[in-house]
Amino acid sequence: MTYEEKILTYLAENYRKSRKDTGNNKTNRRTQVKPEKLYKKYNANEGDFEEISKLNQAVEGLSRKGFITAETETFGTQLKCIYMMDEKIKDIEQYLTDKFGYTPKDMKLQKLKELVERYQNASSICKKECAVLAEYIESRKIPKNIDELDDILKAVAFIEKNREDLYIREVSMKVYGDSKFFEEETLQPVCSMLRKYSCRSFEDELLDEILLDFHISKEPQKLCIKGNAIINISGKEADISGFLNGIEFLASDLANISSVKIIAREFMTIENRTSYLRYHADNVVTFYLGGYANRYQRDFIKMVYASNPDIVYRHFGDIDAGGFWIHHNLCEVTGVKFALFAMSVKELQNKEYALCLHKLTDNDRSRLQELKKMDIYAELINYMLEHDTKLEQEIVSLTLAK
Repeated sequence: MTYEEKILTYLAENYRKSRKDTGNNKTNRRTQVKPEKLYKKYNANEGDFEEISKLNQAVEGLSRKGFITAETETFGTQLKCIYMMDEKIKDIEQYLTDKFGYTPKDMKLQKLKELVERYQNASSICKKECAVLAEYIESRKIPKNIDELDDILKAVAFIEKNREDLYIREVSMKVYGDSKFFEEETLQPVCSMLRKYSCRSFEDELLDEILLDFHISKEPQKLCIKGNAIINISGKEADISGFLNGIEFLASDLANISSVKIIAREFMTIENRTSYLRYHADNVVTFYLGGYANRYQRDFIKMVYASNPDIVYRHFGDIDAGGFWIHHNLCEVTGVKFALFAMSVKELQNKEYALCLHKLTDNDRSRLQELKKMDIYAELINYMLEHDTKLEQEIVSLTLAK
């Protein structure tokens, strides 16, 4: 995005979010943006001179067009603030549309009206959501998910009326004509909307489990376990210790399992597939998660714990925000206090892993702040934030296997 587009888009969006847009503004404060909002190092000593020059030139060009004015330092050329000529809002939006394909607020509101008309009678949930959207239109507000609303409501309308047993990819084909679109693009927002208007409790349940209420499921879930254990299934004992790489069985078989006896000191859940395949240790039975524990994995782990309450329970995952939230969720949904395995400052300081360390993103930092309040993670997360670092578990499991 060029600075010309960035400046005008920022100012136009801010104007449309303000009370000026609805005519309720009681002050004469101009729509403005600071240069450091457009280039964060604008006033920093290490700022890129070329970037600063590009920004200054864009401001100069837009000033000549009559779209903005700018305030500079008393003695110098550095920008202090950029102001939009509010009376030019429609001209600015038209310019953005013609040159950059921008969609003005009035066009978005019109799109919202069309969506309400299309889906308000599509299903009971769609009707309730459209009533909310109608309030947005009335107050001239634009929902953040407007660009995906059509796809979301289309799926909700289909799912709410569905009475056929379907897999997620079959739903995707029926709704979008694409087997992967639902799972990759709209699964989470669709499930959130279905839950939003449901009257039942979702305690200890993953987001997409709401789909089971509408006869929709993921492809058969497999459970993976490896090590010295005996599974009592359909009245028979199955010793899995002879399978070096463990066994996989369908979640539907859970109903036939009465107990799981662990002939080892530890039971360990492992977050990632490669680490599960790689990690072997005497006296440890390992169980593959693949992310957040689903209801089948949760129920199996509860069964293991009920049969083996006195062994040690550990979890091995990525040393990042996602890894810690997976561990936290695992403990919450199973009621088992899993200790952390190979997820410590020691791993982050290990010179063997130095080339594999990654810097934290803004989203990482945000997610870590909440975790930092929990004693079990506090020390490690403080170190991660201070040293701007995180680590995936695959390099750790590879080293442990040597």
